[in-house]
Amino acid sequence: MKHLPWLLLFLAAAGFAAAADSDSAAPATASKPAGWQLVWSDEFDRDGLPDPARWSYDVGGHGWGNRELQFYTDARAENARIENGRLIIEARREPWQEKNYTSARLVTKGHGDWLYGRFEIRAKLPQGVGTWPAIWMLPTTWDLGDGGWPDNGEIDIMEHVGYDPGVIHVSTHSQKYQWQKNTQRTATMNVPDAMSAFHIYALEWDGEEIRGYIDDRHYFTSRKDGGDWKSWPFFRPFHLVLNLAIGGAWGGVKGVDNSIFPQRMEIDYVRVYERPHAQP
Repeated sequence: MKHLPWLLLFLAAAGFAAAADSDSAAPATASKPAGWQLVWSDEFDRDGLPDPARWSYDVGGHGWGNRELQFYTDARAENARIENGRLIIEARREPWQEKNYTSARLVTKGHGDWLYGRFEIRAKLPQGVGTWPAIWMLPTTWDLGDGGWPDNGEIDIMEHVGYDPGVIHVSTHSQKYQWQKNTQRTATMNVPDAMSAFHIYALEWDGEEIRGYIDDRHYFTSRKDGGDWKSWPFFRPFHLVLNLAIGGAWGGVKGVDNSIFPQRMEIDYVRVYERPHAQP
């Protein structure tokens, strides 16, 4: 992207990398972070449905454990498509399978499953009360404890609820540290233009800790505390999840503003890096 020098200095002083704030902005170019090797990516450079070699869909309208209101559809362009070099995940107000909203939830499971790495997603978020976009990770195999959540872990790279605009959350969940007990490991950062500008939401994960970043600004660390899987289930492969929920136990705390639809989360790219010759 091209910006005037004084604007770059201003943004750097504010603690954020320069970000596009309109649909006319040029896509970011690939640049490898120091010490990391790119092993998987989607630059969304082909219009149409998301690449089936990289993405599958979680489908349904059962609330997803959070009393969410949307139905996640399967390979439906109205809810998930690539246009102008970006992945669009769009939530719409419309009747569908006994629900009043549709959206999409894309996963890399079976196409991209990683143990450790650096995960970068450049995104612009939706806005409006009732929206709940997330960029996160789930385990590929569920066989710890009771075989369910939270025993098998969850890593949230970015969560945002529309009634609290510009507040970005990062968290890890395990049996010992999770939101139902109010013991989750979490942090927030204020990003006032998260709904109008693109930012890079990144996570670095190794055998000892998980670190969260926005535009390379480090603001979260979850460390292995020496316990067993009950506190640290992050020793097995996880996959990425991109979704835009409506309502739910958190996103719907202040209801849903039906005047806002459609709303979209736009993803400029997804890139996954690993340390060269890193051993699990």
